[in-house]
Amino acid sequence: MGAIFAVWLTPCNGLAKNQTSHSREVRSRREDLSMGVPGATRPAAARGESGRLRPFGSVVVVVGVIAVAVTVAWYVMPKATPDRPAPAASVPSVPSVTVEPAIVREVTRTVVYELTGGDVAHNLTYVATGGDLEQQAEVRLPWSVTVRRKAPSEQPVFSSLVAQSAGALLCRIRVDGHVVAEKSVAGEGRQLSCSA
Repeated sequence: MGAIFAVWLTPCNGLAKNQTSHSREVRSRREDLSMGVPGATRPAAARGESGRLRPFGSVVVVVGVIAVAVTVAWYVMPKATPDRPAPAASVPSVPSVTVEPAIVREVTRTVVYELTGGDVAHNLTYVATGGDLEQQAEVRLPWSVTVRRKAPSEQPVFSSLVAQSAGALLCRIRVDGHVVAEKSVAGEGRQLSCSA
């Protein structure tokens, strides 16, 4: 067994000798490059090599932080003992307020869309009953339609008409008999948009 151990040690000793000679060679090259001035060697930590105490230091820091956190929590949190119960969280009392639901009165509004101008209008779209959009590919002029729309009494009803002209085109929107929008365009293929 001793012979095996001696054989095993021999290559290791040779390796150590090779490393020592390599270190001397590197040192001599450095001296040659620095014109005879020996170079300073940085500490192991500065070279990026881990020091022997670095892992131990990290463990000490973590344990210290945990100890401080436990100590602070121990003193800050209220303590309950058999003769003194833990203090209840105090919540300021808020007076109760009863809010009556607002009564929204709906009314039915009459909306009249009108188009006048040349012979026809193309790609007509308007807001119809219930707020749905109605579309027609082509209409003969003069054209008009009446729709009934429900809306809150305090708010105006949204109305919109869009069409493409085949010449001069005029649109008008009336809500409950009052003109709320009027617009015109001239020229082939122009788009006309009225809204209120």
